[in-house]
Parts: sequence; structure tokens; C-alpha cells
Amino acid sequence: MSPRPAAATGQGAATCQEGGASIGTPVHGGPDALGAPRYDFSTNANACGPCPQALAAMQAADRSHYPDPAYTSLRAALACFHDVPAQRIVLAASASEFIHRISAYAARIGLRQAVLPAHGYGDYARAAQLWGLQPQVPGADAGAALHWACEPASPLGGADGALACWLAHGAAPGALRVLDRAYAPLWLEGQPGAVAPDAWQLWTPNKALGLTGVRAAYAIAPPGAEPVAAALQALAPSWPVGADGVALLHAWVQPHAQAWLAQSLETLRGWKARQTALCAQLGWQVLPGSLANYFTARLPVADAAGTAAALQRLRAQGIKLRDCASFGLPGCVRLGVLGPQAQQALARAW
Repeated sequence: MSPRPAAATGQGAATCQEGGASIGTPVHGGPDALGAPRYDFSTNANACGPCPQALAAMQAADRSHYPDPAYTSLRAALACFHDVPAQRIVLAASASEFIHRISAYAARIGLRQAVLPAHGYGDYARAAQLWGLQPQVPGADAGAALHWACEPASPLGGADGALACWLAHGAAPGALRVLDRAYAPLWLEGQPGAVAPDAWQLWTPNKALGLTGVRAAYAIAPPGAEPVAAALQALAPSWPVGADGVALLHAWVQPHAQAWLAQSLETLRGWKARQTALCAQLGWQVLPGSLANYFTARLPVADAAGTAAALQRLRAQGIKLRDCASFGLPGCVRLGVLGPQAQQALARAW
């Protein structure tokens, strides 16, 4: 299988050889070899966090025992929160782990293609390539394939056009559709649209709760896909979610945590308006369409080398932005919304 170009996959330029194919090294925001940035615009975590209720729940978690390997209570709580049967809940160590697991399952049942967003999280493409799924662009007649969508999308933060297609047209027999809802809880403008009834939903509340260091996620199978959910659970290692993750997900569905989240969105709206105005004042072109707590801007630099140099200068001053070259958007950066102090530091450093 020919490797997909790095600019179209969300992966970085560094590669390794695996199974005869060139596999891109994952590119992520957040801490790096220099440690945790003082002002980290490079991730999309809720800057109002951590959620006090979720943090308290984790501090009280019993780490001296294994979790229930079936996660009976947790799956029941998540099912009640989403008003679905518990048999449709699949626990995952993280969104990335589930992306790789369902890609492996897709290859196992004979799918040969993966339809990926034009700009999106690199693990979709990385997992597809590792499991021999040929990447396709949205709109291609892929037939039975693994289809990915994310709304709000990353890095642009806007709507995903694939979802309207999913609603209008049923999936081909044997196809899998997965909607990544990593940023749905951080929706700041408008309201989320309807979800196709045959789509899986992948949830990662650690971003919304401002606790991205805690790795825990879950997927909701569509109605009638309980056998697939059971097969995906069988593919997981024992205890994919530890005590901290269990506590985080239990806290996520509680009314007090949801109330905190709703209040934080009001704060983030004000910070976002201020931050986009700041970027315009700095001469950056803010790309339109963001609905979430992050957005993309084009820097006033000549080329990729200029972008890299500018980001290195900022990083040396304790400020990190997410280079969007690996998303196929050279010259652009993604900025998570941070508070006024961080914004002032960015203005001074630039």
C-alpha cells in the first residue's frame, strides 16, 4: 500500500519503516521535550479547568484495587446519561486507542478503505495505514469502508460536511461510520446537528473537563450494532481504563460537573472573542468557521521555515502554538482559547 502524503494525513514529516510502509510519527500539541509550556495554546483542553468536581472524584478514587473488568457501574452510568442500553457502551483507554482498535476491527472484517476528513486528527490516517486501509477523501465512492468525521472539526473548528451526507444517505452494507465528538462538549456557537442513526459516537470528556492527562474515553454503538460492540470489547486488553479514568467518566455524567461545564462555556466565549481580536491586531489572518474553543490563524510569514522559526521563538519564551502543517495547512497555527494573562504573554512575545 502506498503511504498517504504527510500533508494530507495530519501526521508529521518524521517516519519509520513498519511492515514495508512508511508510517508517520504522531504529531500532537501539549508538553514536549522542553516540558509543559507555561502558556499552552497548542491543545484544545478547556482552559477553565480542571473541573473541581472531577478532580475531587479522582483524588478520592481507590487506586489500591483493580477496576471491575466489565465496568458494570460505569457503563450503566454512561448509558443512562446518553439514554441508550449499556450494551452499546464500549470503554476505551483513550480516543486514540479506540481509533486504532476499530481500525483493526475494520481490517479484520474485510474492509479495505478508510474515508478521512480533508484536515483531521492524524491517528485516523495512522491507524488506517497500519491496518492496511487505503485512505480516501470524503465524497469518494468508497462503498463499504471505515468512515471518519469530527464535529467541531480539528484544526479549523467548523462543521464537518460529511455528516449531512451521512444523514442523506445510508451506509453501504458492512460500512462503519464513526463521529468523533471530542469537542462537542466545547461547542461555543450554534447547536450541534443531528447524528446519522447508523453512526458510532466517540466521546473523550477529558478535554471538556480540562484534564487531558487522564486517559479515558468511550464509544456509543448505533442501534442494532450490539454484536459489533461486543466484538470491539473482546479486542480490548483487560482493564483499558484505570481508577483515575473511571472516576473521571463517573464525574462527567454528574449534574454538578455538567453545570460547571456550562458555566465555563460562557467564560470561553468571552476569551475567544478577545483572542481572535488580538490575533487580528498582530496581523494574523483568523480563518473563519470555528464553532469551538479553538481556531486556526495564518501567520504573516513567507514560508514553512519562517513558520517553524516563529514558533521556536515563541516556544523559547514559554508559549506553544500548534503548527498546522501536519494537518495539510502550512503557514497556519491552531490556537486553543486561553485566558487574558496568556493572551497578553502571546502579544508581548510576538
